[in-house]
Amino acid sequence: MMVKRICLLGAVLCSAVMLWAFHSANDPDGWTGAQSDVSDNLPVSDDGIVITDVAAKKERIVENGGTGAYKAVMKEDDGLPAHTIFVPADLKKFNARNPLPVLVWGNGACANSPFEHYKFLNEIASHGYLVIATGYMPEDDERYVGPMSTTQQQIEAIDWVFAQNKKKRSPYYHRLDLKHICVAGMSCGGLQALFNCADPRISSLMICNSGLFKASNAASAVGGMPMPPKSKLNEIHSPVIYILGGERDIAYENGMDDFHLINHVPACVANYPVGHGGTYAQPHGGEFAVVALEWLNWQLKNDQKAGLMFKGDDCGLSKRKGWTIEKNKKFDDLR
Repeated sequence: MMVKRICLLGAVLCSAVMLWAFHSANDPDGWTGAQSDVSDNLPVSDDGIVITDVAAKKERIVENGGTGAYKAVMKEDDGLPAHTIFVPADLKKFNARNPLPVLVWGNGACANSPFEHYKFLNEIASHGYLVIATGYMPEDDERYVGPMSTTQQQIEAIDWVFAQNKKKRSPYYHRLDLKHICVAGMSCGGLQALFNCADPRISSLMICNSGLFKASNAASAVGGMPMPPKSKLNEIHSPVIYILGGERDIAYENGMDDFHLINHVPACVANYPVGHGGTYAQPHGGEFAVVALEWLNWQLKNDQKAGLMFKGDDCGLSKRKGWTIEKNKKFDDLR
């Protein structure tokens, strides 16, 4: 009898060891044998549904999630190919009463990856925004090499936002602010934003280091860029800010010309003398991120304190070192 008990105890111990080994091999973080409720880390919809339809296939933490109150993550989503998403990691803090405004971004050189702008975009997301950039997620700081992005990708991003907000099994269900969507871009990405400016779902535009080419300099444009005529500016129906790199910015002439032609909607142009490259690659996006966030907070979140950066003759930007700002006559209509 004693022998049988010893054999039985040995079999049990052997099985336990084999089970531990199996889980250890399949869980690189180790396995303790304790069960956890996976739903604790999943967003829950307003009606209490635990979200399980999360299609993200890879993600990356940038600069410890940014300096904002909502630590952000950069990720891809199988439901939105050829786009990169920057979003607060904890979506449970957002709902129909506190939704995420949206920024749709086009990259410089119309690159199909935000490899030059991911710090800037991640920083914005960490302040409570869903940011969608055209192109594939950068896995490192290597320069993107591949086909250019298209103007249609920005429209695809907006379509996806609307679809996700009403899809019950989406982590974004009833968490997105469909009334506050800014379309933006840098250089060629700014041209993409201007190409799409007539979309009625857009509530704000942010054109960075960019502007439509004039007939006199159109021949200098890189092949493949969208090239709408200056008359396209008449289709803008929302407030617009141009953020340029001063006279050393190769897009300065085009951007300033755009600004002077826009007189039917509120428009301003902010210049910071750093040239065409801006400050996107600096920690947390540098000065461009500071000004962009104030614009977004004002226009997409109705933050009147943020509006003081732009409103009035003695606005915050006019006193910020290195910056200059010009505003059209319609700009004072903004509240």
